[in-house]
Amino acid sequence: MSERYLIIEGARQNNLKNINLRLPHNKVIAVTGVSGSGKSSLAFDTIFAEGQWRFIESLSTYARLFLEKLDRPDVDAIHNIRPSIALEQQNPVRSSRSTVGTLTEIYDLLRLLYSKIAKPYCYKCGREIRMWDTSQVVAELLEKHSGEKAIILFPSRISLEELRKKGFYRIWFDDKIIDISQDSDNKELNKENSEYDIIVDRLIIRNEPRLSDSIETAWREGAKKIKIILIHPEQDSKYTFLRFSSENICDYCNLEIPRPYPLLFSFNHPIGACPECKGFGNILTYDEDLVIPDKNLSLYKGAIDPWNKPAYRWWKQQLIKNAFKENLDINKPFNKFTEEEKTILFKGTKSFYGIQDFFEELESKRYKLHVRVFLSRYRRPITCSLCKGKKLRKESIAYKISGLDIQELCKMPISDAIRFFGNLDISPFERDMSKEILRHINLKLSFLKRVGLEYLTLSRDSRTLSGGEYQRVNLSNQLASFLTGTLYVLDEPTVGLHTRDTEIISKILKELSELGNTIIVVEHDKKIIESADWIVELGPGGGHMGGEIIFSGNTYDFINKDTLTARYLRGIDKFQISNNIKILENKASVQKLFLFGAKGNNLKSVNLEIPLKALVTVTGVSGSGKSSLIVETLYRALAREFRTEKDLPLPFESIEGKQYLKGVKLISQIPIGRTPRSNPVTYLKIFDQIRKVFSEQREAKAYSYGPGFFSFNVTGGRCEVCKGAGYQRLEMYFFEDLYVKCEGCNGKRYKPEALRVTFRGKNIEEVLNMTVDEAIEFFHDIHSIREKLVLLRDIGLGYIRLGQSSTTLSGGESQRIKLCSEMINVLPTDKRSSLSKLSKIRSKEFEKGYLYILDEPTIGLHFNDIKALYNILRKLVQAGNTILLIEHNLDLISASDWVIDLGPEGGEKGGHIIFSGLPEEIVNCKESYTGRYLKEHYLKHSPIKSCSL
Repeated sequence: MSERYLIIEGARQNNLKNINLRLPHNKVIAVTGVSGSGKSSLAFDTIFAEGQWRFIESLSTYARLFLEKLDRPDVDAIHNIRPSIALEQQNPVRSSRSTVGTLTEIYDLLRLLYSKIAKPYCYKCGREIRMWDTSQVVAELLEKHSGEKAIILFPSRISLEELRKKGFYRIWFDDKIIDISQDSDNKELNKENSEYDIIVDRLIIRNEPRLSDSIETAWREGAKKIKIILIHPEQDSKYTFLRFSSENICDYCNLEIPRPYPLLFSFNHPIGACPECKGFGNILTYDEDLVIPDKNLSLYKGAIDPWNKPAYRWWKQQLIKNAFKENLDINKPFNKFTEEEKTILFKGTKSFYGIQDFFEELESKRYKLHVRVFLSRYRRPITCSLCKGKKLRKESIAYKISGLDIQELCKMPISDAIRFFGNLDISPFERDMSKEILRHINLKLSFLKRVGLEYLTLSRDSRTLSGGEYQRVNLSNQLASFLTGTLYVLDEPTVGLHTRDTEIISKILKELSELGNTIIVVEHDKKIIESADWIVELGPGGGHMGGEIIFSGNTYDFINKDTLTARYLRGIDKFQISNNIKILENKASVQKLFLFGAKGNNLKSVNLEIPLKALVTVTGVSGSGKSSLIVETLYRALAREFRTEKDLPLPFESIEGKQYLKGVKLISQIPIGRTPRSNPVTYLKIFDQIRKVFSEQREAKAYSYGPGFFSFNVTGGRCEVCKGAGYQRLEMYFFEDLYVKCEGCNGKRYKPEALRVTFRGKNIEEVLNMTVDEAIEFFHDIHSIREKLVLLRDIGLGYIRLGQSSTTLSGGESQRIKLCSEMINVLPTDKRSSLSKLSKIRSKEFEKGYLYILDEPTIGLHFNDIKALYNILRKLVQAGNTILLIEHNLDLISASDWVIDLGPEGGEKGGHIIFSGLPEEIVNCKESYTGRYLKEHYLKHSPIKSCSL
């Protein structure tokens, strides 16, 4: 009986308070609770970590020599744990060589498929290239030319003497048969290395052994190439030439293409990769718009941006000094230059060095890191001119199935790829040869569609996937593997999904459990929690106020309990919205931002209208075009206008109303730092003040320790064994690299000299290990530190540790830290050192006129935490800023001032704005899935609206 349960005894990992738990196997278990209550500590840091440890125990002794240094979870015992697989929300992919196709291994299957059944086409003339054997040539001749007179020949470059020795005495030359049995005086025939068409036989095409024997002889002697001349003297054209080859050689262009094999279709291998772009599909080039961002400036006033930097002013001076020699007016705005003048400026002359000379000089110093960083500011990727972005060499893309090369197939949305393979027209022989490959391809594609990713393409770079998309790609891989007896731990699999699609995820989790797997899912979504077989709620608060089991039991019992989550599910606790916002009575007086003719990706020439100084939510099912419209078009277009972004926007016609804005800021889920050295207090500049506090202590002054001594990024008080990282990297070669605790400092980052300095009984390492909530109390009288920490707490991050590595933060946590940074930055300078509690900050103290774009800010937030987020967003709106959210959370959608819904479906069936207006009005839009679910939400919650436009 006990084997049917996963039993946890005395779990104390992180903030868990010695909890005991029994979880049923082969069930879907939802772990919920407020932010920082210990959900991840239980699911990932305890249960999954123990499962991983047991796996490590099964490895060789050599591997365990390294792995035994890793910490086991702080728990007394865990019984009946299964092999564990974690599907986390973070996207760890940084390489541009990884795509959805390679991540799911569908591309590997496609490479195998193309090597089996793809047909080659000449990339010069476009004709199909066919490989022939004797039986196929005979069949072709008998079918189309039976009874006709024919001459069978083969091409050769051997001498006439050698031909005679082999018994061949006739050749076809200059449209006639020539006898070579005797030496000839023809100079053309006697040229060295001349190619002749050697006659094997003259016959009438009949079903006789002579025909196949002659063709076989021609194959053997002609290096697998033969020609057949059909003779019809009664016609104007007396001869017809037929060419056949047993290799991939174009009969018309004589172009040879290598035989197909899987590596030929790999853009990650030199055999298949485009020689120009090395398989990336694009090439970095210097962008005139980045080099000369303000074309209204003259050369004298600094039009060439890189030459304004102190280190490179000599380049500007030599241009100013010598420009007159080429009749260049240094006081004329760049936008008035002729094309000839621009060419002179960029290429340079004998009189002065040009912009290209400058970059070529720096390219020779690319081995220096700061030079590479500097050059990257002025470059952008452009599509490779050789492969046209297909990443492969021309021989690879010459192979096609049903008229599509492998990259054209990969650029299809997954929904279209499913239809392509469903209607695939191939011969019975080809289908039989590839049936297993096709079965696996169809299976993997269908699972990608089922997890709500049918709008993705197989060519999509993995690094561009959101955390939620990356997790669902991995979920589809697990579905396709059909594992049993496994423990899956998932972190919010519904991230990025519309309410319509969460029902699909719920069914998939059920299917996995019915296969004999245990599913533990950390989740805040109502539908996932309600559909779970077992629910565990942790709390009651976050950080040191959490870590306790509030409830553990079946779903029916949970719904009737008096816990925070259960009250939200029953509708007792509601997302109430304050009614103190000034109502904008006249719609016509509202300032608006317009984007016209957006048609990138799947957008259908969309016209977007955004009321300013309001909380606007953009909704729609997955793949409907939300990110394409808001991030890749609107944000990039505005960011280039305000010179804060260099990426080109997707195609659009025009923007109106940007004069009402001071700037635009995208608060994304990209990690706040790329290395473990980055953490919340370094990002928010709080660590500078903490180090200053320690440098002012008596012992620090006695040894003249300045603030820099307490930095783990520079030499001084940091541990020099690990360079202040706290860990050391072990290269495992055949495994992923491991990070083990530094033996020099035992993971504390600092030397003993630095750790001896204390403030209120705590050293610098102990302070970095404090949670935000603990640090607020610890620094209660140091306002420059405390008030920034209060912002973190008020946005729902009171549980994170000050020194927590940014690489361990979820996308939602990173996004909220960035939002805190913006809250600090938009305050006037004289207010930043004396921030009061967020709820007391007056809106008029904020800077106004910014457009803030946030992509799903509710990720990782409990229903209760969304209130705090909403209050912060409202503060920014009241101050005169505009908040534009891409969001699926019905509470936040209903609380917004304006809703823009895209759809009606994802992919090609999306890309339309199907509604734009008040949240209350979208419920009447029959096309809108958002309206349908919001109507149900209103019936349950009846919200109080804050303002109307």
